Amino acid sequence: MKTVGFIGLGVMGQSMVRNLMKAGFEVQAYTRTKEKAADLLAEGVRWCDSVEAVCQNADAVITIVGYPSDVESLYFGDGMILQSAEPGTLVIDMTTSSPLLAERIAEAAIDRSLLPLDAPVTGGDVGAKNGTLSILVGGGEYAFTKARPLFEAMGQSIERMGYAGSGQYGKLANQIAIAGIMMGNAEMLAFTKRAGLNPDQLRQTIRGGAAGSWTLENLVPRMIVEDYAPGFFIKHFLKDMKLALESANQLNIKLPSLELAHKLYSILEENAYGENGTQALIEYYMHQDV
Repeated sequence: MKTVGFIGLGVMGQSMVRNLMKAGFEVQAYTRTKEKAADLLAEGVRWCDSVEAVCQNADAVITIVGYPSDVESLYFGDGMILQSAEPGTLVIDMTTSSPLLAERIAEAAIDRSLLPLDAPVTGGDVGAKNGTLSILVGGGEYAFTKARPLFEAMGQSIERMGYAGSGQYGKLANQIAIAGIMMGNAEMLAFTKRAGLNPDQLRQTIRGGAAGSWTLENLVPRMIVEDYAPGFFIKHFLKDMKLALESANQLNIKLPSLELAHKLYSILEENAYGENGTQALIEYYMHQDV
C-alpha cells in the first residue's frame, strides 16, 4: 500500500496527513477550501480537484470531515467515493459520525467490492500532531489488518471494536466520558478561583491523585489562562453529544449527565462560543449569565 487519498484538512486532518507522509505514504488530497491545503501542498501533498480525482489510483481513501451530512454526501452519489474508488480500495471514515450511517456505508461499499472501516479518533489536536491518537475501528478483520499500517502512522492505541458501526459506538462512548470529565474540571476550577486558591498550584498538587486526567493536564491549563483556541471545536462536540443522545435513545438508556453537558455547551454556542475549544466551558461557570 502506497498512495492514500485524503479528504478533510481541518485541525486534525492536516496533522494526520503529515504523519502519513512521515511514514512514507504518498498523499493526494481534496478539501472544499483549497487554501487550507496550501502548507501541505508545499510539503509534497498532491492536490486533487474533486472527490473522483482523489479516489483515482488510491490504495486507501480516508475522510475526516465535520458532520454526518458531510460524510453521507462524500460517499453516496455520482462521482463520490463509493462510485469512484476502485475495487479492493480501503474506504475509511475517521469522522465522528452516526453508527447507523457507518453501517449503511459499509453495506454499500461491500456491494462494490470495497473495504470499508469506520475509524473515529480521540486525542485532540495534540494527539493528531504527535501521532498518538486513539483509533476505534469498526469493520471486517481483513480490512482492519490491511489498514493497520495507516493507523499506526497516525495513532498509538488502535483497537477493532467489532463490525461496521462499532467504531462509532466506541467513539460516542468516549465522548460521553469526556462530557462528564469536562464538567467536573470546569466546576473544580471555578470553585478553586472563587475560594481564592491558586488554580495552577492546586492542579499541580492533585494531578498525581484520583483527579488526575488528560483533561487536567492539557485543557485545565488553557482554562486557567483563558486560552480557548480550538483543539476541538465546541460546535463539533455538540454534534458528537447529539449523536450519542440519539444512539442512547435508540438503545433505550438515559444519560442525564450527557444531557446536562449538551445543555451547557448549547448555551455557550448560542452566545458565540461555537468556534472555541471545548475548554471554554469554564466561561459558563465563571459567567453564568452568558
